[in-house]
Amino acid sequence: MGEQKRKEDNKIEFIFGKKNYKWLFIGLAFIAIGFILMAGGGSDDPNIFDESIFSWRRIRLAPTLILIGFGIQIYAILLNPNKDSKK
Repeated sequence: MGEQKRKEDNKIEFIFGKKNYKWLFIGLAFIAIGFILMAGGGSDDPNIFDESIFSWRRIRLAPTLILIGFGIQIYAILLNPNKDSKK
């Protein structure tokens, strides 16, 4: 009887559920894509100005994707995996 009780006490409980991890990875993908889109655009020669650093992709799209990714991360952390959706 004591051994069974000890085994029940040693069961590992994860903080997040499967749903939480799915949303966490989706948020990480958004953040990674945003940083990849923001990369590059510089010039090798400091005397030559390159207009591509001010492209729409680097100024608007990439930061928006990163902020959306952070929003998804917050949602994933606050999501309650044990809540029944059949109410």
